[in-house]
Amino acid sequence: MSDTTTEAPEAVEPDEPVDEQRQALVDTLRSELGDALLDTVIAKGDLVVRVDRSVWKQAAQVCRDRLNMEYFCFLSGLDWLPADLSGEKAYEPAGAPLEPDTGDAEVETGARPGGIETGVAGGESRFQVFARYYSIVDHVGITFKADLDESDPRVDSIVELYRGADWHERETWEMFGFQFDGHPGIRHMYLPSEFEGYPLRKDFPLLSREVKPWPGLVDVEPIPGDDTPAEGGEEAS
Repeated sequence: MSDTTTEAPEAVEPDEPVDEQRQALVDTLRSELGDALLDTVIAKGDLVVRVDRSVWKQAAQVCRDRLNMEYFCFLSGLDWLPADLSGEKAYEPAGAPLEPDTGDAEVETGARPGGIETGVAGGESRFQVFARYYSIVDHVGITFKADLDESDPRVDSIVELYRGADWHERETWEMFGFQFDGHPGIRHMYLPSEFEGYPLRKDFPLLSREVKPWPGLVDVEPIPGDDTPAEGGEEAS
């Protein structure tokens, strides 16, 4: 008898099934937008796409005219700076260089200098504009993202293609400071015209938190019965 031990072959996990419906949408977008289609993610029954901001309006037109997406869902902005609820600003003013994190730890996927970490189809910039379109016939939607320049965040308006974007672009202009070139009537919705700053940017100072930090950031009282010394250094009874 032979003493040779035969190892069992490693189990090979089957490839995930191709989402043919959404892959067909990606193929159409790629044929129309070319290299301006920067990233696509098909996961959990959804599709997220990142495009160059130069084709932001063109991408919306492709959705409407080629992909049968007649329904505009929403549009807004993203600021990928880390949140700081202590009251201190999370970031230096626009234009200041981002300093890399200290330490020798390898930067994870999606992480950016200065602690910025983006989400699905995140890009290289602090700001992104994003919008979603949906086909009520085919029951499929696409979320689009585009990176914006931090010092001059602007992109073409899509109101000419989707009238419902009017309110959304005005709100994003007011709250994030993003400019929508070609918008027919950009103006304030909530804030007075003399208001300074953009409340939904992460570096907008929360004055109430400067007076009193967020409750979750203060020291937590010890749980009764644990070994944490009580105030004064004595053991809790």
